[in-house]
Amino acid sequence: MAALDAVADWPAVAAVAVTDASRTLASTGPGDAFAWASVTKLVTALTVLTAVDRGEVALDEPAGPPGSTLRHLLAHASGLAPDSDDVLSAPGRRRIYSNRGIEVAADLVAQRAGADFAGLLRQRVLEPLGMSGTELTGSPAHGARGPVADLAALGRELLAPTLVPSLLPEATRPVFPGLAGVLPGFGRQNPNDWGLGFEIRDGKSPHWTGRANSPETFGHFGQSGSFLWVDPVAGLACAGLADRPFGEWAAEVWPPLADAVLASAQW
Repeated sequence: MAALDAVADWPAVAAVAVTDASRTLASTGPGDAFAWASVTKLVTALTVLTAVDRGEVALDEPAGPPGSTLRHLLAHASGLAPDSDDVLSAPGRRRIYSNRGIEVAADLVAQRAGADFAGLLRQRVLEPLGMSGTELTGSPAHGARGPVADLAALGRELLAPTLVPSLLPEATRPVFPGLAGVLPGFGRQNPNDWGLGFEIRDGKSPHWTGRANSPETFGHFGQSGSFLWVDPVAGLACAGLADRPFGEWAAEVWPPLADAVLASAQW
């Protein structure tokens, strides 16, 4: 628990949990549901990948603007603007972080499956993983809400995949590697590598994870003060939720927390 002691001093009410592939190792803070904001994209990506696994959609089929595919949408490489259908670039040229691109991907899956996307997400991801306190009530890009215990359960799935084990390795490695772009909150990164809905740590600096995190670390953070990183080299995942929007405070406290978690001999 010592690695999480600093959370009590954060300028926010926060809940943080550390897990390995089998169980939660330590946690602190309330068990209430918090807004996940863009961490929602992780469960959305898993839901899309279940559709790929079932043959309902294909990663390389056309989706989004002309020349774009489902793969482009998930990797923020379709050229779509952040929050509209405006096209800012040809596909595969720039990494433009796009909530709209994730929504288009989710809409395609819902259409092919003949079901509401929120229901698919619940049936295919939340229920199998025992994430009973989480629900999607808004955009598939940023509309989930749930407790940190559920986010830790998601971390365990990403460390030891059961839902789409054949697809997750591809989804958590750089897709269209080498593209430059802006990492929201941390500025322009070159390269700004992403997988299929998962941000890849790689050599990015500055970054919201720690210096000790391996380049293979993947995950997401959200503007609600939420994050989940998964370090497959360390075999650990760390989840955090807060009642304060992301800002300088988060950029200052999250990396030292990650380094403390990875340095701890407690696990």
